[in-house]
Amino acid sequence: MAEGIYKCVKCGHREVRESNAALLENSCPKCGSDMVLVGFEIEPVEETFNEPLMEKLSEFYSLGEMQAKGDVMAFEVLSVKETNFERVLKELEKLGYWAALKKREGKVALFVFPAQQVKEENPLIGIGLFIATVLSTLFAGYWLSSSYISFLDQYNLPGIRNIYLNALAFSISVLAILGTHEMGHKIAATLHGVKSTFPYFIPFPNILGTLGAVIRVKSPIPTRNAAIDLGSSGPIAGFIVAIPVLLIGLRLSPTLPISAAQMEGEIAFGQSLIMLLLERYIFRVPGDYVIYLHPVAIAGWVGILVTFLNLIPAAQLDGGHIARAFLGEKLHSILTFGLGLAMIGLSVLWAGWLIWGFIILLMGRIGNPGALDEVSPVSPKRIVLALIVLAIFILSATPVPISVVQ
Repeated sequence: MAEGIYKCVKCGHREVRESNAALLENSCPKCGSDMVLVGFEIEPVEETFNEPLMEKLSEFYSLGEMQAKGDVMAFEVLSVKETNFERVLKELEKLGYWAALKKREGKVALFVFPAQQVKEENPLIGIGLFIATVLSTLFAGYWLSSSYISFLDQYNLPGIRNIYLNALAFSISVLAILGTHEMGHKIAATLHGVKSTFPYFIPFPNILGTLGAVIRVKSPIPTRNAAIDLGSSGPIAGFIVAIPVLLIGLRLSPTLPISAAQMEGEIAFGQSLIMLLLERYIFRVPGDYVIYLHPVAIAGWVGILVTFLNLIPAAQLDGGHIARAFLGEKLHSILTFGLGLAMIGLSVLWAGWLIWGFIILLMGRIGNPGALDEVSPVSPKRIVLALIVLAIFILSATPVPISVVQ
């Protein structure tokens, strides 16, 4: 068996073990935490094996010196015959192998190792979480609608006073934005041959009723282009749905002069640049007016905030995958550490940044391994896509997401 190099996700301890499993649970000799596979110990061999595999490799590359340890092989790549690494990976997977192209000491190295079996997920888990999230968002929508109707009654303003209709509209809007975001990831993963689950919604008893949704990526990302596609597809898809939801919600939201409104103690939802532009230039809300968000507008606000948080270019967030496509592992780790500290510093503006800062620092200890192929260049189209995502990140940035009016 190959000797794997393992790193503790908590204390950073490294050691070599006779294993090639991706994760060793509770196995750190220092702190007892999980250890993840970060590399392999390789030693030279004189003879090769698995003739079909070697024939297939020779179709794609001119190979030089070979080294191996157990069932992991490393080759020096003299020239590349097939530039489409996703095709290479697809053909090798038919033989039961995965591969990785990395730069080592100025040379291109090809690592070939057995493909891991992808376990089937229990669909009942996803269905159960979805039903629970529907209920939790309906409850949150009911609470938000109750506050909204009370505001209408207090100032005798026109608006939708059906509390159940408002709650249902909030739930549908939130689920549509989050579901579209994650399905964007799912579609991009499928197009690039990356195995992944369908979205898992996360119910939570807060004023929004959820902590979002996730998909689990269950096989490596093949190329840097694929990493950019996977990282950008979700935020772009969710943003596209969030904008019309926000427009509808703002249309339903009453406005009142600040001098006439008694807002002390009320929750204030932070403004992003896109919200400010919509309020000022689409709905022409005067600067001395306050706008009380309808539950649907709050759902759109949630979509914008989720887009912003996911595009932070750190660790394994969506923005982190995009940044990792352009940066080496060490530089990306430094960026992640710096952003984690910056989040903690921003906690003077909003206490939630303190939690986010520690989450980013914790995720940073695990690192981001990047794509299997880190040799092939990023295409011009993906550079344009990354710039579009950067613009969305700026438009959706919300420095103080939630506060209480003093």
